[in-house]
Amino acid sequence: MSDFQLLQGLANVPADLKNCVVAIGNFDGMHLGHQIIIEKMLQIARTKNQPAIVLTFEPHPRDVFAPDPFMFRLTDGVSKAKLAEAMGADAIAILPFNKQLASRQPEDFVAEFLVGALGVKTVVVGEDFHFGKERRGTPQFLKHAGREAGFEVLQMPLLQAENDPVSSSRIRASLNTSELDLANRLLGYHFMISGEVIMGDQRGRELGYPTANFELPSTCLLAQGVYAVRVRLGDRLFDGVASLGKPMFDIHKSPFEVHIFDFDEDIYGQQIEVALIKHIRGQMTFEGLKELIVQMDNDSKRSKLALAALVPISPLDEKLGLIISG
Repeated sequence: MSDFQLLQGLANVPADLKNCVVAIGNFDGMHLGHQIIIEKMLQIARTKNQPAIVLTFEPHPRDVFAPDPFMFRLTDGVSKAKLAEAMGADAIAILPFNKQLASRQPEDFVAEFLVGALGVKTVVVGEDFHFGKERRGTPQFLKHAGREAGFEVLQMPLLQAENDPVSSSRIRASLNTSELDLANRLLGYHFMISGEVIMGDQRGRELGYPTANFELPSTCLLAQGVYAVRVRLGDRLFDGVASLGKPMFDIHKSPFEVHIFDFDEDIYGQQIEVALIKHIRGQMTFEGLKELIVQMDNDSKRSKLALAALVPISPLDEKLGLIISG
């Protein structure tokens, strides 16, 4: 296969990606449960020397049927593509999701996309996958359709971890309640956020802790507090300490603020990617700036200790380029 390919829709699938093995799902987070599905896809594709494609949907179906977007997304389309490439897929196809697609008969979905556009040979899905009008497209439906159209369907069971099924909603809840360690274990890599560096209120610089700030989506429900972080800027990696929320300054929606250790460059307008390594503490209020600075010094020390002990959660964690062992 050639280099990894990102397909926006399935209107013009390259010939070298047809006759493929496909893993289908929303895959928000590309967590351990999703990785089992994708690993099975890769195993079959490599055995049969066929292309391996992740087929997913954007925006999230639940947002399409809501009056306004409300989902706390773990991964957008760009992030899913990075993860799919790191996992070893040959391509990711992002199918635009809308009410028209949701109302399609599952038979039409199979005929147009799986058979017509992709010429699929094998489909791998999770046991909870549904698609099409009235969610009639189940794994059982796909197996029946596959027997008629000449492709195989494998249904993977839900993965259990730490006493419960691994799910995107469980990971969202963990991130919202400061259980970052659990969320990272269920993801199989350190949770990542990114954005364009913007001008902040300059308070950090005045306190001796200049920060690179970027906005999080309004739907992000990441717990406020202080985090030890690994930062990627271009092809360079840095350690740092980050904060979300400003209870002392009465700011309703504050940006994510990253203080990069031993760093003094103007990076406004540049893209920054941040892996959350450890939740250091929740947000606090202080009697004055002097007490705040003492706490910030302590946060930095704790972050450096956490980063010194950093080890990859899995090989995928390293492949994403923010976590390097040794």
